[in-house]
Amino acid sequence: MYFIVNNRTKVKNIFFPCNIFLNLHPLNYINKVSNIADTSLLAGAISKAEDIILVGHINPDGDSIGSLMGMKGYLETVGKKVTPIVPNPYPEFLGFLDIEKEVLAYSNEPEAIGEKVKGAQLIICMDFNSLKRIDTLGEVIADAAAEKALIDHHPQPDTIFNIVYSYPQMSSTCELTYWVIKDLVEILGGSMPMHSAIALYTGMMTDTNNFGNSVLPSTFKMAAELMEAGVDKEWIQKMVYGGYSADRMRLMGYMLYQNMKLIPEYNAAVMVLTKAIKEQYNFSDGDSEGFVNLALNIKSVKVSALFTEDNGFLRVSLRSKDDFSVNRLSRAYFNGGGHERAAGGRLYIPAGEVEEYFVKSLGQFIESEK
Repeated sequence: MYFIVNNRTKVKNIFFPCNIFLNLHPLNYINKVSNIADTSLLAGAISKAEDIILVGHINPDGDSIGSLMGMKGYLETVGKKVTPIVPNPYPEFLGFLDIEKEVLAYSNEPEAIGEKVKGAQLIICMDFNSLKRIDTLGEVIADAAAEKALIDHHPQPDTIFNIVYSYPQMSSTCELTYWVIKDLVEILGGSMPMHSAIALYTGMMTDTNNFGNSVLPSTFKMAAELMEAGVDKEWIQKMVYGGYSADRMRLMGYMLYQNMKLIPEYNAAVMVLTKAIKEQYNFSDGDSEGFVNLALNIKSVKVSALFTEDNGFLRVSLRSKDDFSVNRLSRAYFNGGGHERAAGGRLYIPAGEVEEYFVKSLGQFIESEK
């Protein structure tokens, strides 16, 4: 684990005792242990900027949209003009976090959004560690003259950012953003509006699979504080998990019953979502959200893979349990990476060949790990 505040300061292997997490603000404890600069660096950048761009990753999920809208709401309370941008549209079920439709999709209007980026004084990238994760928008961000900050929980962040809060052990970028905002309130004033609180809780909930993985004591502390402030967790769960279409439910049934293949020799499962299947079930962006986690409910399965056919490539989603590192598996064979038990990547092979490739790669990886 490491926590970076600028390109020259990097501290590794900081240990966080649980009792410290329960009694101290997590970011304050990081600063005490590592003796590095705190949120005042980001506060200084915010205070100097009038026009701020917030950037989320491609195929935005709950943690991406939640962190963007959470930070946007806070920054507006200190008088800033804020524009949240994502490379492509977010799934329909996350629309309740963006009632006013303020999140801009770069793919819809690249020239106009490119001009907005050029005019910004500060760009805060959230929930991704590399400009590769924002597709062609990455070139626009790289060329921008604005100061660049990163708030993220994925390992090995790019060195292009001036100010970096990278904490891979944190449950979600939304949780990290929550603690950063609490520090910013102490320095700059302002407040956390209810719609920001709802967004941050949503992202934390979805990224932990409803508190099922990557949860720290600080995660429950955050949840408790937000609920005490009035966040309705039952309503959020209904909005996220209770608004699926009939086509989405039928697709999930098909993927589990007819598509999923078990690989008992490697304690694995694999599903392949092709364009033809998408068309058959009137697929919408976000309809396969969470599918990759389903096979892990099978007692014998330790590794689950979902390959989704896109335009010219296969999108890779990997999940695991126990001590199996899908991060290392993805880096070695799937042009990606991520967390130890949740990773992604891309493949440039025909969909009909991916199952065989996965089995072969998994076998080689397991052998190499012995």
